[in-house]
Amino acid sequence: MTRHYLIFGPPAAGKGTQAGALKEHLDVPHVSTGDMFRAHLKGSTELGRQVQDILASGNLVPDSVTNQMVAERLREEDVQGGVLLDGFPRNVPQAAWLDGYLAGRGTRLAGVVVLRVHDDELKARLASRAEKENRSDDADPEVVQLRIDTYKAQSEPCIAYYLEQGLVPVHEVDGVGSLDEVRERIQTAVG
Repeated sequence: MTRHYLIFGPPAAGKGTQAGALKEHLDVPHVSTGDMFRAHLKGSTELGRQVQDILASGNLVPDSVTNQMVAERLREEDVQGGVLLDGFPRNVPQAAWLDGYLAGRGTRLAGVVVLRVHDDELKARLASRAEKENRSDDADPEVVQLRIDTYKAQSEPCIAYYLEQGLVPVHEVDGVGSLDEVRERIQTAVG
């Protein structure tokens, strides 16, 4: 049985941090679409050049390009037994594509983890990160709000999509607390 999982959460919910522990718990690789984009850009692959041109023109990377990148990654040997996807799907069409892609390979998702953190806490975390890591994108309150709003508008509907289907367990986890407390909640939820 494969162990394909998704992890969702708004900016600064702790997805990246918690994904590291969760991948160990599930014994699957952690695959971040952000990392994949950066690797393609850095390696100047055909896909990277395509993404670079799109981003340079100020446009968003279309779902078809993102889906292609994810499909390439999901064909690699190390993820055949399962994967923890972070940053994908970002919208319901991508979620539907992923379901179809996995079904075509004779598998499906095993679970969805959702880190819940209220907006005030997210803003405080981003402000702290901006100060500690000198990240200008985390320091601008308008940019921070836009990132939170974008997550709510695009990614949260994916959670509703999975809940409505009822085919995969959706584990909603309180993302506020110490790293160990949140990690324990996640691991308890997924079993």
